[in-house]
Amino acid sequence: MCSLFRSSTISFACRTSSLVCTSRTVSRSFARGKVTLPDLPYDYNALEPSISGKIMEIHHKNHHQTYVNNLNLFTEQLQNAISKQDIATQVSLQSLIKFNGGGHLNHTLFWENLAPSKNGGGGEPTGKLKTAIECSFSTFADFKKSLNTALAGIQGSGWAWLVQHRQSSQLSISTCANQDPVGTAYIPLLGIDAWEHAYYLQYQNRKAEYFDRIWDVINWKTVENRLM
Repeated sequence: MCSLFRSSTISFACRTSSLVCTSRTVSRSFARGKVTLPDLPYDYNALEPSISGKIMEIHHKNHHQTYVNNLNLFTEQLQNAISKQDIATQVSLQSLIKFNGGGHLNHTLFWENLAPSKNGGGGEPTGKLKTAIECSFSTFADFKKSLNTALAGIQGSGWAWLVQHRQSSQLSISTCANQDPVGTAYIPLLGIDAWEHAYYLQYQNRKAEYFDRIWDVINWKTVENRLM
């Protein structure tokens, strides 16, 4: 389940102006009809000191790989159940496919919206993304504070997202429990993983510090490219 935190409207002009956009989709890797673990566009230690190389390795090779393995397994079981017209099994697999499919999709987006500083990570957005954020949140500082507040408010495991409404183009913040994906009415622009495995090995119970440090490795170019 995802909860939406609607951004305040700054001006009528911002609310009614249309953003110039092109449709983009997240690149996914497939091998003979199965999803595969995507390669990272940087080394495991490239995001240090914000995120340790050990966390990145475990997070990618172990956690994300498990979602990929389970998604392929349960998808195959679903196909078998459909061929046998086994309705009970089809129903029982739905939540498992949603959880592991969401885990695969969310992490694929997450890796792509991170980058080391030498490759443009950190700083502040520019261009049309900067304009869109200011239209919806007034300033970048206000947006950052809103997203950090949303992250801090997640109870248990989940994600916080900057999203864009497909019809209005308005930006807002959404939080999703567990591995629930962003709803289809919205385009996920920027996702931050609030699961303990994303930070605990390095930050322990200081998750607010992790939420602050991750801004130093946000790939704003990728985030902007996801705008409609």
